[in-house]
Amino acid sequence: MSVTLIYPAPDSGWAGQRLDGVLRQALAGREVCVLSRADELDGLAGRRLLLALPLGDAGMNMEYMRLLARLRKEPSLLSGCVGGLIVDGAGELYTKSAAAEAALALNRAGCALVGRPLVEGTGSLANFEVQAHNLNTSLMGAYRAAAAELAERVERFALPKKEKPEILVLHASSHHTSNTIDLWSRVRERLECRCTIGEIGLRNGTLSDCSGCPYTMCLHFGEKGGCFYGGVMQDEVYPAVRTADALVLLCPNYNDALPANLTACINRLTALFRQTRFYDKAVFAIVVSGYSGGDIVARQVVAAMNMNKSFYLPQNFALIETANSPGQALALPGIGERLEGFAQNILDTLCK
Repeated sequence: MSVTLIYPAPDSGWAGQRLDGVLRQALAGREVCVLSRADELDGLAGRRLLLALPLGDAGMNMEYMRLLARLRKEPSLLSGCVGGLIVDGAGELYTKSAAAEAALALNRAGCALVGRPLVEGTGSLANFEVQAHNLNTSLMGAYRAAAAELAERVERFALPKKEKPEILVLHASSHHTSNTIDLWSRVRERLECRCTIGEIGLRNGTLSDCSGCPYTMCLHFGEKGGCFYGGVMQDEVYPAVRTADALVLLCPNYNDALPANLTACINRLTALFRQTRFYDKAVFAIVVSGYSGGDIVARQVVAAMNMNKSFYLPQNFALIETANSPGQALALPGIGERLEGFAQNILDTLCK
């Protein structure tokens, strides 16, 4: 299996030089097709992709901007692709925000992303201190090792499919007034005959946020399948996540952010994450904004669940809509077709 490397020409020689070396080692021995311009992205359906993005001092790359524009305009450009990202920066800022932006654009153009799809090199490489210590190598050595490991996973990963997959739905919304719940109810109708579905509501102060226990304490409780703070996370969410093949997050836009209880839930998954990775579990989302900003919330899901917690991100993972008044979402023009497409995408991703 070969890898297609999308490598927008760097604006500064420094960023490109360092990343060149990392890529040469990570892709050694593989058949690699290298594309550097936005107008070269035709005919990539079904490929394994690695986007390598060198950023200058201002966190910019002008050829990448042209590439980003094309990804956003052509929703089927990368249909059936599976990918990952390497972002290399000249400074300490912008690598992760650029990666989240690129990840959402890739995904909405039809590209799935493996769990933990991002390898980022900040200017100092200080973000590799822990990995370098664990591998008994230098910061650059850890960077190269991470890039090689990502290339291997992108090349070989395939999400397991089930006859009757288990889906866990997490929300913090009212069934009486929520447009997000309304949309999910219509999606659920299309899934119930082929999937086992469980729902957990996270409302009314039942969920304590993560308080940042020391690593060893979090690891200790995670190994036992629990968390120091217990509650609904330990009693309901952790067991359900362990058995689920996919999570569906219902995400109304609250001040251009995920709802507080849903954010707390994601934070508290850290204890479970210490025990196991979630590479073989998919994450989907329904995002509804009252006015605008759905892409911001979707990007937060990508960063938290895919990049951080290692959930697989299927192509077109999020249904993103704008609706304000109760019931408005189900009256949106074309909503029936979009709901049908979203439900079918879940079935195609999870079911044999």
